[in-house]
Amino acid sequence: MTHTYEVRSHTERLRNRVFSIVTDEVVMPGGDVVTRDYMVHVGAVGVVAVDADGRVALVRQYRPAVRTVLWELPAGLVDVAGEPLVDAAARELAEEADLVAARWDLLVEIHPSPGASNEKIRLFLAREIATVPLEERHERTHEEAELELHWIDLDEAVRMVLAGEVTNAACAIGVLAAATARDQGWATLRPASAAT
Repeated sequence: MTHTYEVRSHTERLRNRVFSIVTDEVVMPGGDVVTRDYMVHVGAVGVVAVDADGRVALVRQYRPAVRTVLWELPAGLVDVAGEPLVDAAARELAEEADLVAARWDLLVEIHPSPGASNEKIRLFLAREIATVPLEERHERTHEEAELELHWIDLDEAVRMVLAGEVTNAACAIGVLAAATARDQGWATLRPASAAT
């Protein structure tokens, strides 16, 4: 591909703390100028936490946009200025699953919906898992108040993805990436602090 897709104008339509909706005028191959609307997102992190028994920590969470409860990874927004991404992932693991990990690796980075958003999610593999002491646990509210933590054998989680039981993109990719990394002796993992 040699075309540069010049952006002639960039207009913000809406902004909140998580994303903005923008319209770009973009020069297409052949010279046509078209408008493209998309979401500019703050970014997110997710955690594939695998315990010593080869089980993955998945949560059940209600999502208003799809009006159902989904299987998901412990995950959250990159919304603390200057916070390293692995620290954001550790925070989300503690807040959503009451878990901590002594070992962190970068598993994969994904754009879950590039046709409509620039959102990028960095998925980490967390191992050497322990529980957060009861007195130090985060108080969950709203949809997170009903989060349910489930430990599922990683191979069973792969089956769930392939059977269509897991539809959250980050969860599906994280489970498949973790199983692939495990099957390769974890040799494909990168340091948690690796640049993208």
